[in-house]
Amino acid sequence: MKRVLLATLLVVISLRAHAIGRIADVSIYNRDTGEVLPIHSYRGEYWVAGTPGAHYAVEIRNRIGERILAVTAVDGVNAISGDTASWGQTGYVLDPWASYQIDGWRKSDAEVASFLFSNASASYATLTGRPANVGVIGVALFRERRPPPATTDIQTPYPYDPPMRRVAPGTVLPAPAPTAPLLAANASAAVVPRAMAAPMEEKLGTGHGEREESHVVQVDFERLQSSPNEVIRIRYDSLPNLIALGVIRPVRPPTTIPSAFPGSPVAQYVPDPPEVR
Repeated sequence: MKRVLLATLLVVISLRAHAIGRIADVSIYNRDTGEVLPIHSYRGEYWVAGTPGAHYAVEIRNRIGERILAVTAVDGVNAISGDTASWGQTGYVLDPWASYQIDGWRKSDAEVASFLFSNASASYATLTGRPANVGVIGVALFRERRPPPATTDIQTPYPYDPPMRRVAPGTVLPAPAPTAPLLAANASAAVVPRAMAAPMEEKLGTGHGEREESHVVQVDFERLQSSPNEVIRIRYDSLPNLIALGVIRPVRPPTTIPSAFPGSPVAQYVPDPPEVR
C-alpha cells in the first residue's frame, strides 16, 4: 500500500509541475504530440517553450467544489469575443472539480479556430492591429456569488446575468462593461543585458488556425466580486529565444573520454565479494 501511495504522490507532483494556479490548475499542451509543456519560472514570470507551427490548447482544471468563471485571453485578446482583453468580459465556467480544454478562438456556438504557435507577425493579435501583448496567455478566475436562501417573504428578483453560452463542462458568459485590461496591468519583460543576449529569432505569437467543431450552450453565472479572485499569467516563446533570454539553460552533451580501441571488448574478471563485517 505504501508503494502505491508513493507512486500516486509522485504522479500528482509531476502533473502540478506542469500547471500553475490555486483556484484552478492552468496548463498548456501541444495538441500535435500530446505533450504537456513544462512550465519554467524565471524572474517572477512563468514561461513555456512553444514549437512553431504546433497546435496547442489551454487546459483549466477547477480545484474547488464550486463553479468558477475563467476569462481567458491570448496575446491580449479575449479568446471568445476577440475584443482587447479585460477582466469584465466573457469567459468559460467550469463545474466543481471539472476541467475544460480551450483549443482555439471561438467563432460561433459550434466552432473555434485552432490556436497554433506562429511568428508574431502572423499572429491573430498582430493581424488585427494589436501586437503589443503578443506572447502571453492570461486566465482571470472568478468565484460564483450564490443566491441567498429562499424565504416565504416577498423579495425582489435576485439579479442575474443574461443568458450565456456554455461548453460542457465549461460555459461562455456575455461581456459586461469593460474594466481594466487583463494583461496590461502587470506587464513586464525579462531583462537581459545586450552584451550577453544571444541573437534572437522572431518571437512566437498565436495564429488563427483551421476551424474545428466545438459546441456551446447557455447558463447563468454571477461573479462573487468585480475583480478576479486569481489571475494566472503564462508567457511563451520558442525554445531558442527562451535560451537566449536565460529562461532555460541549454542542455550540454555529456563529456566522453575518447577510446584508443573503441571496437575491442574491455577485459573483465570476477570481482571480489563484499567485505563481511
